Parts: sequence; C-alpha cells; structure tokens
Amino acid sequence: MAARLQEAGHARTLFFEETEGGHGGRGDRRPQAAQTAMKYVFLQRALTAKA
Repeated sequence: MAARLQEAGHARTLFFEETEGGHGGRGDRRPQAAQTAMKYVFLQRALTAKA
C-alpha cells in the first residue's frame, strides 16, 4: 500500500507493520498499550505539523 501511495505522488508516505502475530486477545496488554500510544502520538504530530 505504501508503494502504491508513493507511485501516486504521495512522497511522504509512512508505513507501520505490526510484527506481533495473532488476532488480538494477547495476555500482556503492554504491547497493545504501546502501539495505541504510538498511533496517538503520530496522529497528534501529523495534525500539528508545519508543512
């Protein structure tokens, strides 16, 4: 998907791939919390970035 966006002219394309397998229901909530925090930080930075 990132390559397709770049081909379409979106040079600032970022891609994150979750390397932890599975379909939810993890016993340890820390990785899930860390990923959720990472998403919110990215969103906040993307919305407040000076272009």
